[in-house]
Amino acid sequence: MTERGELLSLVYTSTASHPLRETALEHLLTECRRLNGERDITGMLLHRSGRFIQVLEGTPAVVRALAERIRHDSRHHDMRILLEETIAHRRFADWSMGYRAFRGDPGLAPAGYRDSFADLDAGADRETAARALAELTLWFRVRRPQRA
Repeated sequence: MTERGELLSLVYTSTASHPLRETALEHLLTECRRLNGERDITGMLLHRSGRFIQVLEGTPAVVRALAERIRHDSRHHDMRILLEETIAHRRFADWSMGYRAFRGDPGLAPAGYRDSFADLDAGADRETAARALAELTLWFRVRRPQRA
């Protein structure tokens, strides 16, 4: 943390440049977890149908520098920052990078179903994006495998 204890949470979305196999995603996660640990970055990565949504948490300068590095990574394109906010506490304090692949067709969802992933990805207003992030964060944390 910075001298004032400031933390930044940044959420972005992007599109994979090429279809990624599960093994390619695993290699990407291994690399991200190692580098994020060295930089004191925490967060989560969501993937569905070639789209990514990632949350990065850490000191503002480190998070912004990493976001710029990611923006120029050839493995994806169309990066858009959806939400950037100062936070008092990390939402993913014990994760160098949590990950969840969403499977299935959201078009087959039951009536009344709201797709938080799509809410973030669609570039909704700040309030909708913040609510969708909170819902995804809760969903991810509740379904996280329990540690032995």
